[in-house]
Amino acid sequence: MANVTQIISQLGCGDPQTAELLLPLVYSELRKLAAVRLADERSGYSLQATGLVHEAFLRLTSVANGQQWNSRGHFFAAAAQAMRRILVDRARSRNCEVHGGDWRRVDFDQLDPTTSVTPDQLVDLDEALTRLALIDPIAGKMVEIRYFSGQAVKEIATDLGISTATAYRHWEYARAWLHSELLGDS
Repeated sequence: MANVTQIISQLGCGDPQTAELLLPLVYSELRKLAAVRLADERSGYSLQATGLVHEAFLRLTSVANGQQWNSRGHFFAAAAQAMRRILVDRARSRNCEVHGGDWRRVDFDQLDPTTSVTPDQLVDLDEALTRLALIDPIAGKMVEIRYFSGQAVKEIATDLGISTATAYRHWEYARAWLHSELLGDS
């Protein structure tokens, strides 16, 4: 674990070999995070966990010059944010008229409306998270990390440097705020 933290801290120095050393050490954990996140997506989703991990890792390491991660948790929070951006970008792309807009392919054998997440819902969530982050940055960061990487509230509290009780307060507030914002409840 100390080796991972050391390599993560060296990644911002611009050495291309650092990224090559880091990937095998964090790959399985990033893959688990991606699989958890993609488990909520509708069936037939074109992006698999492996592809999401590779694209997120490339984004993280291509902008690593000048980017310093001060801990393992900070790196995984950045990975969660990269995964969020990738999924939202793909959702927006699917909603474009050029890509079929409102037309959806439906496989009736695998249709399960209770677990599918539409691109519109993902875009709405991203917009709501952006508004939440303006109101309460800690709550916005907690939802982003928890939803897109699947970390527990206690782990997020440690990564953000706040107490577990404070983290749970922000988490409950964020859930209530997002519920109201997305569903229009008062």
